[in-house]
Amino acid sequence: MQTPITLGEFIIESQAEYPEATGALTSLFSSLRLAAKVVNREINKAGLVDIVGAAGNENAQGEQQQKLDVFANDKFKTALAARGVACGIASEEEDNYVTFDEGHNKDADYVVLMDPLDGSSNIDVNVSVGTIFSIYRRVSPVGSPVTLEDFCQPGKDQVAAGYIIYGSSTMMVYSTGNGVNGFTFDPSLGVFYLSHPKMTTPSTGKTYSVNEGNYIRFPQGVKKYIKYCQEEDSDTNRPYTSRYIGSLVSDFHRNLITGGIYMYPSSSRYPNGKLRLLYECNPIAFLAEQAGGKAIAGAGQRILDIRPTELHQRVPFFVGSANMVDKLEDFLSE
Repeated sequence: MQTPITLGEFIIESQAEYPEATGALTSLFSSLRLAAKVVNREINKAGLVDIVGAAGNENAQGEQQQKLDVFANDKFKTALAARGVACGIASEEEDNYVTFDEGHNKDADYVVLMDPLDGSSNIDVNVSVGTIFSIYRRVSPVGSPVTLEDFCQPGKDQVAAGYIIYGSSTMMVYSTGNGVNGFTFDPSLGVFYLSHPKMTTPSTGKTYSVNEGNYIRFPQGVKKYIKYCQEEDSDTNRPYTSRYIGSLVSDFHRNLITGGIYMYPSSSRYPNGKLRLLYECNPIAFLAEQAGGKAIAGAGQRILDIRPTELHQRVPFFVGSANMVDKLEDFLSE
């Protein structure tokens, strides 16, 4: 029986694909891996210690922060600052970007954007949650303080992106632009092992994921597509199954593996959409495209082509199996 490859071994071996690599990206992933282990431990203690529930603060978007939001944000921020390989981070839980200007950090090449704990309100009821991260090479001169432009880059310029899902098993799924690979955490050894190599998503699926409680507020094209998903048609294996967890990482992870489409459209309540372009949509879109899927903000609007104008920018988001997203586009174009 072949010994499974660890995340650390895989990252080091993958450096050969990038002759210009200096090892900084490898070290950056080691920071993410360490923080993920710490957050995973705390999530698995939820209910046993006073780590669940609201923290009593609001984040930059006016949303109630959970205690684990704050904890996860602090752990990832600390881990990334400690190794001197990131010059700054932007987080859904921070009002502004954070500059790391101590020691080697100011000379680092990379910035990291993250949603430290997506779906954190679900922890109280034991539903899977996740961390989403996005990595860019800075555009400001090395040695100078980071700027807003370092973070507001289009998603197509991402060096790497991924997520950690904390569920029945904990997994890290990521891409450096050369396919998608998934690693499952073995808690008995404290190691992530390659479990899902070269992940690809089916070109079509049988699942649609959307909060249908907001149906009345959706644009007409989205309403028509949902009705299309619900119609009976043996040639296209409809009706599709509705599956919505309410945690982007969990919903996307399922659809990535089995095929499907995830939708968070604009609505009368959120005219610009609700999900954040930089922390959620760009990294998930990057993974989707690397796995053979597709991600759009609307008809003809590829997520990865959008040039951000602000740190906490929101956009409508549709992502999943390519054929399903194409069909949705037909309805959005009408």
